[in-house]
Amino acid sequence: MLRKTVATLVLSAIAVQAQAAQEIQWWHALGGQLGETVEKMVAEYNNSQDVYEVKPVYKGNYTETMTTAIAAFRAEEQPHIVQVFEVGTATMMNAHGAIYPVHELMQETGNKDFSSEPYLDAVASYYTTQDGKLLSLPFNSSTPVMFYNKDAMKKAGLDPNQPPQTWTELADMSQKIIDADAATCGFTTGWPSWVQIENMSAWHDKPIATQANGFGGLSTELTINSDFQVGHMQNLADWQEDRIFVYGGRRGDSNPLFMNSECWAVMNSSAYYDTFAEGTNFEWGVTKLPYYANEVKEPQNSIIGGATLWVLNGHDEAEYKGVADFFEYLSSAEAQYFWHSNTGYVPITDAAFELAEERNLYASKPGKEVAVQQLTLNPPTANSKGLRLGNFVQVRDIIEQEMENIFVGKKTPQKGLDDAVTQGNKLLRKFESAND
Repeated sequence: MLRKTVATLVLSAIAVQAQAAQEIQWWHALGGQLGETVEKMVAEYNNSQDVYEVKPVYKGNYTETMTTAIAAFRAEEQPHIVQVFEVGTATMMNAHGAIYPVHELMQETGNKDFSSEPYLDAVASYYTTQDGKLLSLPFNSSTPVMFYNKDAMKKAGLDPNQPPQTWTELADMSQKIIDADAATCGFTTGWPSWVQIENMSAWHDKPIATQANGFGGLSTELTINSDFQVGHMQNLADWQEDRIFVYGGRRGDSNPLFMNSECWAVMNSSAYYDTFAEGTNFEWGVTKLPYYANEVKEPQNSIIGGATLWVLNGHDEAEYKGVADFFEYLSSAEAQYFWHSNTGYVPITDAAFELAEERNLYASKPGKEVAVQQLTLNPPTANSKGLRLGNFVQVRDIIEQEMENIFVGKKTPQKGLDDAVTQGNKLLRKFESAND
């Protein structure tokens, strides 16, 4: 009887201990292979301690995840952590009462040494206050790069180790590759606004909006109809005539054109590195985005995409200690190295990048370093720090619709971008009036 009582007490104690793990809910937007990698990282964290248990939950794409989290907060059913893409930054910043700034979270849970200093400047600057304090935790950061088909270059008699650096070189090489029947089209692009408007402007140190692209305040207006952006859209439209450029759609819709060897090059997120590694049967490389030599002597720096982790208010202090502990793990060099080596996202800290170099990651996976080199090419300027514009999810949709109008010949580049500015500014004013 005594043995049974002791056994019962031991089992009860184990059960209580198992139940004592504090649950932390994390809603994210990463499916497929990326979601599997997230699961592995979380499992490693959960197995490393028994105080907290992080539960990652896939909630659909970025827009769906952010919308679902906002609705959950209103219903007082919000998770502790939600992943929000970079263009949702202004919306989250102005969700007064909903967010728990990361710099406050870390300080108030005892992480006094936490700061934005270890993070890459191009990453941290996008998500910090004007005095450099992090509002959300950088996690999956990417930037657009150019993937190119080395086999197609060889067939056209071009050196596969000398990819184009300027737009003129890209157009010339594309024509030679088409003429040699090495591809049926030159280059294509994904995420049209992000790559060809937002990043191309930053790459040439041109603004896309007033008030330092929105970092200076809410009373901002779009400037994407300047001579530079109009000229670039005109070039893309003209190149369509000879299939030097082929439009393949939004997001990653253009990727099959590259993966099936139709277009020899594609400009898209560095996050697609492993997608191309697994889904192509030709030799390919990665290089920086092209630039206009008549505009700049050398490019500035690209800006990031991807997402950060925002902490939502409404939970207990003990739970927030778990969130802070998990964030410490995610920011560690080992965790970021694992994330970088298994995805196309960049290491968000200098320590993680140095670890990748020490372990010769770029020898086994050449080209992964290009995204980091591009982001850190020069210290960010007011024009290349990123953007912080309200309602930008909808604004970006407007820009891409007008780009499509240009590509199909419905509007001239000037008219299309003028209309994008007019419509986009209305949404910016709507956001400003709602957040005054």
